[in-house]
Amino acid sequence: MRFIFSPLSFEFAIWNGAKPVLHALRQAIGCILGPNQRDLKWIGLLLFMGLSIMPAAIAAPTSVTGDLSKQAAIEVQVSLGTATDELKFVPDNLEFVTGKRYKLVLNNPSSQKHYFTAKDFADGIWSQKVEAGKVEVKGAIHELELKPTATAEWVFVPIKPGSYPLRCTIPGHAEAGMTGVINISTGRK
Repeated sequence: MRFIFSPLSFEFAIWNGAKPVLHALRQAIGCILGPNQRDLKWIGLLLFMGLSIMPAAIAAPTSVTGDLSKQAAIEVQVSLGTATDELKFVPDNLEFVTGKRYKLVLNNPSSQKHYFTAKDFADGIWSQKVEAGKVEVKGAIHELELKPTATAEWVFVPIKPGSYPLRCTIPGHAEAGMTGVINISTGRK
């Protein structure tokens, strides 16, 4: 992982591990304060860390508690295409709330294969697993291919609110209308 930080016209890179992070922060604060202000370096580090963590704590959903992987999943059904080979997602507008666990059940009732592609959406969720037949896939998922009559279940927890495009990436399918929108909200009004 590479992290570039540049708030006060200085940059440093952190590759991995806590010691390099701490060392890089100490060096960065030392660049700002100078070599003769050792105690102020640590005060600055603590202040920097507090300001970095506080916005995340404020923005974190307050309704999320416990192990999200144990939370009962809310089931949402989506068809990729139709039995009459219409090129569309049914429904084509999906709504999710951050911090809730979902089981997205995808099925393909058509006679041709389709893709469920929503990369930005996939980057904004925690994927627990995808199950299809007797196979379970874990890790980052960006698109699913469903062959005719196939079914897959995607279990995930939305993390990042936003509106994300959905499409089938088979040439001509999105242009024919096989698109949609996935909305993730915080659930607060």
